[in-house]
Amino acid sequence: MKLISWNVNGLRACLTKGFEPFFNLTDADIFCVQETKMQPDQAELNLTGYDKYWNSAIKKGYSGTAVFTRIKPIAVNYGMNMEEHDQEGRIITLEFEKFFLVNVYTPNSKRELLRLDYRMKWEDDFRAYLIQLDNNKPVILCGDINVAHEEIDIKNPKTNHRSAGFTDEERGKLTALIQSGFTDTFRYLYPDKKDAYTWWSYMMNARARNIGWRIDYFLLSNRLKECVIDALIYSETLGSDHCPIGLEISL
Repeated sequence: MKLISWNVNGLRACLTKGFEPFFNLTDADIFCVQETKMQPDQAELNLTGYDKYWNSAIKKGYSGTAVFTRIKPIAVNYGMNMEEHDQEGRIITLEFEKFFLVNVYTPNSKRELLRLDYRMKWEDDFRAYLIQLDNNKPVILCGDINVAHEEIDIKNPKTNHRSAGFTDEERGKLTALIQSGFTDTFRYLYPDKKDAYTWWSYMMNARARNIGWRIDYFLLSNRLKECVIDALIYSETLGSDHCPIGLEISL
């Protein structure tokens, strides 16, 4: 089974920058996108053979997630069933026979860490939500988690220490999630691989210089980690400030 995740930073814009050719080339069983910034009727996607599930923010042109799957889910849930967190279209959960798939776009803590307190509440509630799912059947979580976990996951860790996405608080919450029974698939397979990033600033020619952050992940329940075949970063794929990531797994 092949899964892809991509923060497209505006799906309508990404459609003009090669989204569909990449989609067709990867031939994924499940394709998850974050930061769609649209309502489902605002673009025409010719994704033959795929069911489409959308969770758009109430605020138009903001946030949003979508899942395109050719495997029919048993059930679909939007959000984490908490009104304070479910206004921005950040989570879609699909239940399949052997696992739950959770597609997430984690809130950014913003400049000056204006949203860090909310982010901490989100992290605790989201972890509890995932653990509850995991008690039922294994979970595959993918998306833009908006944090570089370790120093190896960011080009300039020292100068970014208190930047949104690399605070001790945010990194600690991802550590807590992993310690509660989840595996970072990329680091499981490639624990020492450097310069492997998934997001680059549009400023200062950062992408060409590979001054980036790894903030997009496939995490999964520990009992699935032996099923992982490969964890991929499509760093050459343009169209967004993030690149797509992939997971190949045998269930």
